[in-house]
Amino acid sequence: MQRFTHPHTIESGGEKLTFTGITHDERGEVLTVENQVSPGAGPPMHVHHRQYEAITVVEGRIGWKGPDGVEHFAGPGETASWAPGEVHTFWNAGHEPLRGTGEIWPPDNIEYFLTQIYDSIDRNGGERPGLFDASFLLTHYRTEFDMLDIPAPVRKLLVPVLYRLGKLLGKHERFANAPEPVRA
Repeated sequence: MQRFTHPHTIESGGEKLTFTGITHDERGEVLTVENQVSPGAGPPMHVHHRQYEAITVVEGRIGWKGPDGVEHFAGPGETASWAPGEVHTFWNAGHEPLRGTGEIWPPDNIEYFLTQIYDSIDRNGGERPGLFDASFLLTHYRTEFDMLDIPAPVRKLLVPVLYRLGKLLGKHERFANAPEPVRA
């Protein structure tokens, strides 16, 4: 598993994440994070198959929902959390920047995965990751993460084809040192 020097900051699409370090407690390794989210911004609908995620609001208002569409909100001092396998998205539900602190446990490959996704978004115009990058990351780390805003037929049919095509065309060379995925 690749280790980063902390603090390690990534930024894209109105969200800035600073991975501040790894602590150890009764849960094992815990990755600590600070985040800033612009009004209306936040990650797409996604799932961490193996990890717990928690965000405590420092300033602003967070909104979140799962696939049922029911919206929830929290303000300063309150925490939003998701268990492994719980599909979710969150966003800044206020008019000012949202600042929060968070924890992800176990860290597994989340820092590498998000760093690569954010980098690909930036290299591809700031809106979406490149197709070959996304196909590699979603295929290689399928036991850990999934992006559910991508329609199921695209995830199940097109992503594997793009993965194989990217491999044939040498599009995955930038991932030569990618850490191995964590298997269930």
